[in-house]
Amino acid sequence: MSLPAEFHAIAARVNNWGRWGTDDEIGTLNLVTHEAVQDAVATVTRGLRIPLALPLHQDGVQTGVIPGRVNPLHTMVQINQELFGPGTVATSDDIVTMGLQAATHWDALSHVSHSGLLYNGRPADSITPHGRARFSGIDTLPPVVSRGVLLDVARAKGLDRLPGDHTVSPEDLDEAAEFGAVTVRAGDIVLVRTGQMRLLLGGDRHGYGYPSPGLSVRTPEWFHARDVAAVANDTLTFEIFPPEIENLWLPVHALDLVEMGMLQGQNWNLEELSTACGEEGRYAFLLCATPEPFVGGTGTPVAPVAVL
Repeated sequence: MSLPAEFHAIAARVNNWGRWGTDDEIGTLNLVTHEAVQDAVATVTRGLRIPLALPLHQDGVQTGVIPGRVNPLHTMVQINQELFGPGTVATSDDIVTMGLQAATHWDALSHVSHSGLLYNGRPADSITPHGRARFSGIDTLPPVVSRGVLLDVARAKGLDRLPGDHTVSPEDLDEAAEFGAVTVRAGDIVLVRTGQMRLLLGGDRHGYGYPSPGLSVRTPEWFHARDVAAVANDTLTFEIFPPEIENLWLPVHALDLVEMGMLQGQNWNLEELSTACGEEGRYAFLLCATPEPFVGGTGTPVAPVAVL
């Protein structure tokens, strides 16, 4: 089934193809200027460092719903092995097999296509089994360091967690920005908290994934109007799931990644950050979230840190 006219109308309004040149592969990360990073550093007053990543282990987020996206399988290949003979220094080594989007991660711009195209009009068939993502692979991205802004939608509504059927709207984002007394500006990385992560942390892996609150198909225009550099949230699917428009699956992915060229992240643990921002009375901070540079990867695990 083809994408509806409503989707294409929004796509036309947020499209950034050619904005930074026909060869561009990093999209809205172009908005993270040296000045934006200097402003981000200026938000640090206490040096409080808050990790935002989930632990990587075999009993992780993935439940088998997404084919091939496996939790980390961690194997020891050396244990206290004296490589240079008896009595020498011994080493232990290990390997891991996992889906690059298995836990806390960034989606590369090549992660999603629609109508046969990737960001900036690149052909979707440029992704191949051996060549991987020829354009906009996760390795093409620069260091991701900028001002982070927490839009705590759940707390703004006086809730620990949004209901599973709640569609996060532009109006919700405005309410959360007002709640945090923060103005989203060009080059910011926006973190949207729904509280859904509380289910996963409480041991309900299936409930965490479905049903899930998430971003509305109307939110890409909100981010586009403010020149946001990247967006991440605390859910498995990022957008509302099941979808708000019947049979329109992953439209926010397509609008963010394909049309806008905006980096998108999922499974971020924003619970400790929510508490800290509330206690500090401020919702802007330095955010360091540089991707692991898997060549040709369509995503990558990331261990983000917010510094207040």
